Amino acid sequence: MKLLVSTFLFCMLWSCAPFGLGGYQAEISKFQTQLNKEYLDTATTPLRGENLKKFRRHPFFAVDKKFRVTAKLERAADPVIFDLPTSSGKSKQYKEYGTASFQIDGKNYQLKLYQSLDLMMRPEYQDYLFLPFRDETNGKTTYGGGKYLDLRIPSSDKIIIDFNKSYHPFCAYNAYDYNCPIVPEENILPVAIEAGVMYDDVYYD
Repeated sequence: MKLLVSTFLFCMLWSCAPFGLGGYQAEISKFQTQLNKEYLDTATTPLRGENLKKFRRHPFFAVDKKFRVTAKLERAADPVIFDLPTSSGKSKQYKEYGTASFQIDGKNYQLKLYQSLDLMMRPEYQDYLFLPFRDETNGKTTYGGGKYLDLRIPSSDKIIIDFNKSYHPFCAYNAYDYNCPIVPEENILPVAIEAGVMYDDVYYD
């Protein structure tokens, strides 16, 4: 996951800029192109062997602006450091940063935002926020273990969450070489987030 962090933080810089639908489509297209490029590059891809040889591109949901939400951010008054279980049976240390509240189709939802203690030690990632989530697409059109989003700490009490930029953890493609945080129960959404990367055999076409 860390190999992708810089790319996704770069992409998030565009989210606050004003744009029309055409500009937004171009923004998401650039995100998708960069993600595909990372998976084709032997220096950054999680793919190995035949999976890497066959890979051409990720499948993506159609871009839908309803999945780009402006959330109200409530920062944790007394953030606690905790161990987040990972796919390898180990754990990584995180700190809860706050709670993001938002609406999709008129219904209210909440997600917790976290900070990685490892990344907080690196100046370039001190404003990085980690958002793992699961939803009703998991195990159907997306990876059963959920998806991730990379965000940056905003200067106000509002934060943009763009699910069109959500991606799968490396463990979705290579369960042996990576140690991916498991989505906490508090970040399971009772709604289908049909946005971002999909998960099926199309990316080997």
